Amino acid sequence: MRSHHRFFKDDEQEFLTAIAIGAAAYRCAEAGEVLATVAAIKDGDRDSWFDAWHGLGDRLRGVAEATSGPSARDTWLRAAQAYGTAAFAALGTKDPDRWRPTWRAGRDAWAAAAGLLGGEVVAIPYEDTTMPGWLFTPEETGPFSLAVINNGSDGSNVDAWVQGAGAGLERGYAALIFDGPGQNAMLHEQEIGFRPDWEAVITPVVDWALGRPEIDGDRIALLGVSQAGYWVPRAAAFEHRLAAAVADPGVVDVSVSWSGHLPGFMRKQLETGDREGFDKSLKVGMRLSKQARFQLAFRSLPYEIDDPYDVFRATLSYRLDDETIGRIRCPTLVTDPEGEQFWPGQSQQLYDKLQCPKELMRFTAEEGADLHCEPRAPTLRNQRVFDWLDRTLGARGG
Repeated sequence: MRSHHRFFKDDEQEFLTAIAIGAAAYRCAEAGEVLATVAAIKDGDRDSWFDAWHGLGDRLRGVAEATSGPSARDTWLRAAQAYGTAAFAALGTKDPDRWRPTWRAGRDAWAAAAGLLGGEVVAIPYEDTTMPGWLFTPEETGPFSLAVINNGSDGSNVDAWVQGAGAGLERGYAALIFDGPGQNAMLHEQEIGFRPDWEAVITPVVDWALGRPEIDGDRIALLGVSQAGYWVPRAAAFEHRLAAAVADPGVVDVSVSWSGHLPGFMRKQLETGDREGFDKSLKVGMRLSKQARFQLAFRSLPYEIDDPYDVFRATLSYRLDDETIGRIRCPTLVTDPEGEQFWPGQSQQLYDKLQCPKELMRFTAEEGADLHCEPRAPTLRNQRVFDWLDRTLGARGG
């Protein structure tokens, strides 16, 4: 693997910086602003990270409020990205209560940008509530192929724009960005957490899409990033009206990113249901590591489960067995980025088990497209993914 310049020794800060730089490809960041911002941050310090990125978001919001048209659109996009980047660290700062207000600031900035991008605010019926979202359609006459962008465990709405919605719209697709359980507004405002049976989420999305005259119901593609690399194949196994599915990366066992870092004896305690032994071991680890305490708090929230043992146990339900994978019928693309940090090797595992038309798409460090969700190369990533979708759906866009 070729090396690249690092801005931080802290892996989390380094990865988030890569995401911010990549977002410039879709006008959601400015390279110079990113470089100036990270230069003011102390390596590994979440308070300085939060202050720098939140300060950038505030400055950009002020500019956006004072202008209009394309200038306002692009500045709102950058403000949304800045606030979202700040929010990642909020729970690890001296004032963790800033997490939700910072998310709200980013959400408001995104909503302003989405309106200027021509997005229609939609509400998708889900159980006894609705899932919020934005539908973007080309200026031409439809019906259009629909790219449903399924976010991951902690991605923002502006991330979904960078990871497929913007590129799809440029190619003549309609694009839907929505919040599922545990994501964005469903988490922060409705306090509805993740669920493993994601078909219960996607089937209502498909039902809603089929009621829209501008959407071609025979050409609905589901594109998932990060933890949605599990949710998308899970949904596709049971929702057979999808015309194509994309998992970036492939995920067959979400729990590995949780329990894979535990000592072997703790994994055994977890698998065997030894709550008392697990809790004692975990308390020792939490006392010794501030980073571990932050990660556990941040990653537990979308599950809406307070007890650490119960959260770890819950992740064991987020697994794809061979029978479930075998139920997938639609053509499926699985990305395989070199250096995948969270679920290494699982893209190949998912691909090997698929019995439907399939393709494994590798991304490498040599082309600057390595790491989880190819953060530094979203244009290259989207080019290849949508080229595959064009071939698979048999037409470009509408």
